[in-house]
Amino acid sequence: MDENEKIVEEAVEAASKAEDSKELYEAKMQFLGRSGTVTALMKRMKEIAQELRPAFGKQVNALRQRLETMFSEREERMKEQEMAKKLAAETVDVTMPGKRAKEGTLHPVTRVKNELIGIFAGMGFEVFEGPEIENDYYNFTALNTPADHPARDMQDTFYLTDEFLLRTQTSAGQIRLMEKKKPPIKMLSPGRVFRSDDDATHSPMFHQMEGLVVDKGITLCDLQGMLDEFARTMFSQTSKTRLRPSYFPFTEPSVEVDVSCHVCGGKGCPLCKGTGWIEVLGAGMVNRRVLENCGVDPDEYTGFAFGMGVERIAMLKYGINNIKLLTENDVRFLGQFKD
Repeated sequence: MDENEKIVEEAVEAASKAEDSKELYEAKMQFLGRSGTVTALMKRMKEIAQELRPAFGKQVNALRQRLETMFSEREERMKEQEMAKKLAAETVDVTMPGKRAKEGTLHPVTRVKNELIGIFAGMGFEVFEGPEIENDYYNFTALNTPADHPARDMQDTFYLTDEFLLRTQTSAGQIRLMEKKKPPIKMLSPGRVFRSDDDATHSPMFHQMEGLVVDKGITLCDLQGMLDEFARTMFSQTSKTRLRPSYFPFTEPSVEVDVSCHVCGGKGCPLCKGTGWIEVLGAGMVNRRVLENCGVDPDEYTGFAFGMGVERIAMLKYGINNIKLLTENDVRFLGQFKD
């Protein structure tokens, strides 16, 4: 009996020192676990005389019951204390000023890309996205690019192997679509392109939007009429376009397309460098050889193609003077482009 009382005192002391449920459980196992003190007493049963075993067993069971009751009461109090601490820690002071969640916005390049797709989709264009890793045939050869053309040089193109490269233009999508689909065709191909070029107005990776129309009787007048509608919708209702002769291997004739400055209305300002015009894209009538490469009869069908840099349109539309601002992810800059 004296030994039992001593065990009870030790258990009470161990339980009182426990600071959380984990420590209380460890204390309980010290006395009631498989290797605990009470279990050790039961193992001594074989050492007790036969006639004393019933009394001994009764005392040990009474001890176990006392300890289980004591630990159960301690566990209940411990749970109440822990719950009170948790509630106190999670209390919200409704008098404190709240934290306002910042509203996000689309990146300016994404905004302009979506706007361009909306403009040309409204004119009947379907969107086609080609692969970013192209082979030499689709990126150069099928587009009538000569073998000695500077665009093929290592300093301008990111080659992965002798045959495969990161596409330098979304024009490759024209070839892929014309191989699969016969005219009439109205295709818009947006996507990322890659060129070895890096300064305030150029980036090694940028977004391009390529357009293609192939049908019977298509002329350069159709191209300018479509571009006039694009300029009025994207920049200003008073915007106009002009075509200047140029050269691209995949179009003939080829033109550079200027848009009247939407800031000064064509009078001359720093944005247009006093000329009243801003160059925005390249275009032209699809070269006969390109049509032939895709199995389209150039005597029956004609077409025009155009390509523009999405970043360039965004820079002009929002007055951005450095293309790197579009890739630095500065939230102070990006936060300015909200509806």
